[in-house]
Amino acid sequence: MQKVINVLAILSFVGTAGIVGTAGVVYLRRDAIIEQVKENVAKAATEAIAGALPGMMDSALPELPGATGGVIPGTSGSTPGFAAPF
Repeated sequence: MQKVINVLAILSFVGTAGIVGTAGVVYLRRDAIIEQVKENVAKAATEAIAGALPGMMDSALPELPGATGGVIPGTSGSTPGFAAPF
C-alpha cells in the first residue's frame, strides 16, 4: 500500500511542477505572447476588411453610361452666374 501512495505522491509532484513550470514560462514570455496576439488580430482584421472592400465598392459605385446626351445650348464653358475671383 505504501508503494501506491508513493507513486501517487510522485505523480502529484510531477503534475504540480508541470503546472508551475508552464505558468512561469507564460509569465516570463507574456510580452512576446501579447505582441503575437496583437499581430494576429491586426492581420485577421486587415484580411477581413480587404476581403469585404471589393464587394462594398462594387455595390457603392454606379455603372457608367454607355452614351451621353448632346451639348446644352447657351453655355460657353463657364457656369452661369459664377464670376472668377481674379
